[in-house]
This record gives sequence, structure tokens and C-alpha cells, in this order.
Amino acid sequence: MARLKFGAFLAPHHPIGEHPMLQFRRDLDLVEQLDALGYDEFWCGEHHSSGWEMIASPEMFLAAAGERTKRIKLGTGVVSLPYHHPFNVAQRMVQLDHMTGGRAIFGSGPGALASDAHTLGIDPMTQRDRQDEAIGIIRRLFNGERVTAKSDWFTMNDAALQILPLQEEMPFVVASQISPSGMTLAGKYGIGIISLGSMTTQGLMSLQQQWQFAEDAAKKHGTTVRRADWRVLLTWHIAETREQARREAGAGLMRWHNEYNVGTLQRPGLTAFSSPDEAVDKTAFVEGAASTIGTPDDLVKTIKNVMQVSGGVGAIIGFVHDWANPENTRRSWDMVARYVVPEINGYVDGLRRSQKFVIENRAIFERAGQAVMAKIMENEKAAEALKVTGPGRVAIPAVNAPDLQKEAAKR
Repeated sequence: MARLKFGAFLAPHHPIGEHPMLQFRRDLDLVEQLDALGYDEFWCGEHHSSGWEMIASPEMFLAAAGERTKRIKLGTGVVSLPYHHPFNVAQRMVQLDHMTGGRAIFGSGPGALASDAHTLGIDPMTQRDRQDEAIGIIRRLFNGERVTAKSDWFTMNDAALQILPLQEEMPFVVASQISPSGMTLAGKYGIGIISLGSMTTQGLMSLQQQWQFAEDAAKKHGTTVRRADWRVLLTWHIAETREQARREAGAGLMRWHNEYNVGTLQRPGLTAFSSPDEAVDKTAFVEGAASTIGTPDDLVKTIKNVMQVSGGVGAIIGFVHDWANPENTRRSWDMVARYVVPEINGYVDGLRRSQKFVIENRAIFERAGQAVMAKIMENEKAAEALKVTGPGRVAIPAVNAPDLQKEAAKR
């Protein structure tokens, strides 16, 4: 079975009140930690309003992250294509790819916040078509073509990139929520997907249908989509026990839901939580919950369920939030890397098999102890000294340690 990749997605969702400079620095610290822990990918978004989401340029943030990291892939999650001239987007992504040593992933979307589109005077009805148009242009530019194009929102005259991406094939990824738009684009161009709607129960249960949209579009346009290029977003907070995870995440989860989702975005159908316990219960402990607040074992169970419901994906991306304080948040990501990733990918299976083999075949290895005893007993002084320095009194590896009582009985 192919190894499942793991990553993090920073929108960001930071509560209002903290110094933005310190938030940026703490976010960069997190990327550095994730790189050291072996995570495969890090994503950050583009937003221009709402207060909570304050990274306006993912390319700029990821360039800084690239200087702090060595191996983790860095994805724009996402560049809102209708907000930018496609040629400028292509140039910035090429520069990011070179500045990070070929670690850039180009993630795009139509723009998530209606308030952002309003600020820029963009009709929301045009956004998805503009994303589609821009992807086609940017792919041609990345291929080294000279492009002349005129649209109702941009013009390009003999445009060609001076520098092409460092990667032979920079990964293209589109964001997808509940509507078929993102999956259809992925199928049309044969590119990757990051499913953001999976953070809700409805989105999680619709993953198989979403994949069908991508395959149908691929068939229509003569392309191919691969599950290995499909990323699914999940939310979690992990601690040693469920009770500890609940204590650490409850108040922050309640604030995020009440102040941002209900109070700021005013998402339809949502009501405020009345207590941290209610927030945790209704987020992580209802039937089909898409969030995990608990132990590494709980998250392993959630991920296995996602793989079953979806039919298989290539990467699990955790949503970065401030439900817990910075110290406990970092501890949560550490525990996922230490316990969840190796359990899912089978990194400790060989160690368990090795231990089991030794336990079940003890008789085979007793001869090693007999060899040690034989040499000791050949020397009268060594045999006498062993009564004082035998097993339990000196650092002899247990597998080679002679059994004095057993040998004495034989003699």
C-alpha cells in the first residue's frame, strides 16, 4: 500500500487581539517544527478581510518559511486566481519554486470570502470561470509558451516567463468544497485536489461522490486524475487522554465557532455553543464527526474511516487552529508525528514483528546464554565471581545472561 502523506493547512484562523507580528512569527515557528517532525506538506492561504485570516500573500509567507525549512513541500492554499493577473501569479510561483529549492506546490481557488471579492469589486458569479481561465493560461506559461490572450479581466501580449519552474512539473492543486466546481476543474486539467469541505460531516460523507465528479470530468476531457494527488483536510487536537484534549481545546474551539463561524461569517444553519463541553461534544463526539479531539488512537480511527469512506486518498492535511494554547498545539502536532503517522504507514510493524519473534522463539536464543556460561565455568575464579556479579547485578544483555540456578541444577 502506498504511504499516506501528512501535512498542515494554515488559513490562518487566529483570534483577534494578539499582535499580528507575533502571530506571523509563531506560524513560521510551526512550519519549522513540522519540517523537523517529518511532515510532508505545509499550506497557507490568501485572505483580505474577516479579521481572523490575516495572511494576504501566501507566496511571501512561504518564501520566509522556505528559509527556515529543509525538506517540507510548501503549498499556496490557495492563491485566489480571480484577484490577480495570471501572468503575475505565474511569475511569483516560479520565483517561489526557485527560492525554496523546488518545493513549491501551486494551489488555487476562486476565492473563499465574499467580503474579499466585494473589496476588489469582483462579481462572485464570475469567480469560478475566472479561476478556470487563469489555470489554463498559467499552465501554458509554465510550459514555456509565449501567450497572447485578451479577456474581460486581463490582457496578455506576447507574454512568456523569463524563468521556468525549477521543478520539471510543479504540482497543480485546486481547492474543493461541497460543490462539484473544484473536482471538475481537477478532472478537466488532470491535476491534484485539496478537499476543504471534509472538515464537516456532510463534506466527509460526500467524498466518494466528489471523486466521481473528478473522474467524470477527466473522462470528458481525456485526462487522468490520481487518488495519490488527492488531499483531504481534517481537524484535530491530540493529547495523552481524551479528558486532557477536551480541557485543552474546549474554550478555544467554542470561541472559534461562536466568534468566527457564527458571529463573523454568519454561516447558515450554525448556532453558538453555550459551553466548552458542548463545543467538544458537538464537534468531535457526534455520529460521523469530522473532527477528532482525543488521543492518537482516536485520530488513527478517524483517518482509517476517511480512507474507507473516500475510497482512498494520497494525503491527510490537518487544519491549523488556535483551539489550544501555543504549547499544547505544538504538542498535539508532535504526538501526531510520533504516534499517528507511523501507525497509519506501518513504520513500526517490523519492530513489533521482531519483538514477537524473539518472545515466541526463546528456546532458540538460549544457546547464546549457554555459550557464555560455558566460558565462565571453564575458569574457577570466574565461576566463583559470577555468584556476586551475575544477572541482575551487572549490565549483561538479558538474552545472553546465564541462568545460574538452572546451570547449578545441571551440575
